[in-house]
Amino acid sequence: MRLRSIGRAALCGAIGLLGLVASPASAADQTFDLPGTSNSRQVVLVTAKSMQSTTATLATYERTAQGWRQIGRSTTAFLGRHGLVPGLLRKQSTGTTPMGTYALNSSFGRLPDPGAKLPYTQIDRNDAWTYNPKVPSTYNLFQDADRSWRSYGGYVEHLWQLGPQYDYVVTTSFNEPNGTITRSSAGVRRTDKPSNTARGGGIFLHVSKGEPTVGCVSIPRADMRRIMRWLDPSARPVIVVGLKANLQR
Repeated sequence: MRLRSIGRAALCGAIGLLGLVASPASAADQTFDLPGTSNSRQVVLVTAKSMQSTTATLATYERTAQGWRQIGRSTTAFLGRHGLVPGLLRKQSTGTTPMGTYALNSSFGRLPDPGAKLPYTQIDRNDAWTYNPKVPSTYNLFQDADRSWRSYGGYVEHLWQLGPQYDYVVTTSFNEPNGTITRSSAGVRRTDKPSNTARGGGIFLHVSKGEPTVGCVSIPRADMRRIMRWLDPSARPVIVVGLKANLQR
């Protein structure tokens, strides 16, 4: 299966103080600092208590004429097993979740499309995510070539084999390659401007297994389905990951 266009680098923008209008279910209005959201109308906000936290609160917000309003309920999210790290300092295979603001541009899953507005690919047993530092042109890319990827050793995710946690997935633009993506004669997807091969890749929002991740953000299946149906590419959705003390005022 072919995964359609995945977004470019992490969004950058002016850091402004944005008022969030709470939903009726919320106890009170709240104010947040949300860097990199000036061009977005949808935000998935992930706030943790400390850098060592392996869980966080995830909430979704939509820009309205009156400001930002929470959409739906908040939920508990699992983070990397070694907590958080500033996005620019993240290293591969550290089990940390990168802090920052990242675009949400594509989705995939083992199950049929749940009604996603973002481009959705139902994956099959051939599909993989490659991040071998020795092959920079394929680093942090979705692959659907019919091959084993055995030569990549542990630097590949065989997406189907990872089970129900990948029933529904939204990709993030963390450490995403900026170049033009082409296919080799064997169907391998490559870029002419590789990602930073020291930082890792495959940072997703996906279904929770009920335990910390290797760097992704994971949430209950019902919340994942709801968010996938809500995210709209025309709204330029982003995910913001950070400390509650820094983002919430």
